[in-house]
Amino acid sequence: MTPASVRFGAARRRVIVVCMAAGVTTLLDQSVLNIAIPVLRTSLHAGATDVQWIVAGYSLAFGLALVPGGRLGDVHGRKKFFLAGLALFTAVGAVAATADRPWLVIAARLFQGAGAGLVNSQVIGTIQDVFSGQDRARALGLYAVTSGLATALGPPLGGGLIAATGPDPGWRFTFLLNVPFGLATLVLAARHLPPPRGTAGHTDLDPVGLGLAGALALALAAMVPFIQVPTSAGATAAWVAAGCAALALLPYWQRRYARSGHHPLLHPALARSAPFALGTVVAMAQFGTSIAASLVLTMFLQDGLGLSAFAAAAVTLPSAVAMGVSSALAWRVVRRLGRHTVTAGLALGTSALLASGLAALRAPAPLLPAILALAQFCMGTASGLTVSPNQALVLRHAPPEAAGVAGGVLQMSQRIAAAVSVSAISGVYLHTSAAGAFHHRSSYWHASLTLVGVMAVALAVSVLRGAGGDVSSPSVRTVWTGWARRPRRRTPPTHNCHTGKEM
Repeated sequence: MTPASVRFGAARRRVIVVCMAAGVTTLLDQSVLNIAIPVLRTSLHAGATDVQWIVAGYSLAFGLALVPGGRLGDVHGRKKFFLAGLALFTAVGAVAATADRPWLVIAARLFQGAGAGLVNSQVIGTIQDVFSGQDRARALGLYAVTSGLATALGPPLGGGLIAATGPDPGWRFTFLLNVPFGLATLVLAARHLPPPRGTAGHTDLDPVGLGLAGALALALAAMVPFIQVPTSAGATAAWVAAGCAALALLPYWQRRYARSGHHPLLHPALARSAPFALGTVVAMAQFGTSIAASLVLTMFLQDGLGLSAFAAAAVTLPSAVAMGVSSALAWRVVRRLGRHTVTAGLALGTSALLASGLAALRAPAPLLPAILALAQFCMGTASGLTVSPNQALVLRHAPPEAAGVAGGVLQMSQRIAAAVSVSAISGVYLHTSAAGAFHHRSSYWHASLTLVGVMAVALAVSVLRGAGGDVSSPSVRTVWTGWARRPRRRTPPTHNCHTGKEM
């Protein structure tokens, strides 16, 4: 937490605490489960396809719920959707913990993802509503840091649970872990979130736009081609055709809907903003690779190297430590490097992924866990330098009346990227590994190399964004520190989160 965060008033501090608690509750879930996947496979006799649906289905449903959730919150107020989504997430987590068949876990994960998406779209919108200017950047930074730390701390927590309770009850406790977090967050949210109040100024939900966005997300995720090879070329062609049709129809419908005097799903300011689009691409690549890399690493450590869940979690722990430290110091780096901080973080993360893959191929088995732990430290540092500054820059271009949708679009993009990355990268690992350490090492190398390619694309986009200079928007330094060096668009007055009066 930065020192400046204590400048929030008491009511705003309570709001950001609720938002951070929601981030911990919903984002800890997937990272805790990652470490338990090998024992879950054994306990439920789950196949490779089941595993991919369990880990990727959550991200898919999460992503699909974000934009509709953000829109509903913009129109009807956020609190009731926050509470409903969190209640669904918590209840279904208890169902998953008692499952005795893989399909039941898959179904529970889909519902959990939908609930988490509904919650997180309200979190971003609430931050946009309650905070402005420098305080908004700090609040977004705190939320991003909390979410990142929850993701990084998941494997150590999951490993500790499995070591303490045993394999079969251990993976079930990874689901139950979210129940007390969810109940506590529900109580805090009911007491401290602002009362329901729409910010969009209209009640136009654009149902056709919502449907097209959902169809496009499903097609882009391409879950069936990644997870289960289609039985015919026609099935693949149908997915491609559906994606192309949705991609063509969505912008056409949005323009037509706007010309008719209605309010389209995607705000025109978002569609015109190159910084928003480029930053979203960077966020997609970084988030997708980090989730997929964590999953494949935990499987490699347990299946390939024969480590226990607790020992595998110890290898990932340096990532959590490094991310906490680098996130706290990122604002100082931004003051010196500006938007190039994101580029530096991506370069470090790409190098760490490449080093991990090479070590799996060449390093002696006794030294490999220590080398991978060092690479995890570098990955955590890279994430701390990338996530918060990039998020602050992207959301800086969202108008207040589309705050929830902008946050939903950003997070939906990240979650769809995570679903595709997890299903594809785990598929590369699971379908090419076989009995014997060498095959696991080779599979991990190929998975890491694929992730390096994705990160290289993000790095190129970040370099392009930095070279462009983007004179139409403030730099990352302005966004992160709140000190504008040139005139910028005035932000409409914020409202007291309890009284509704302008401040």
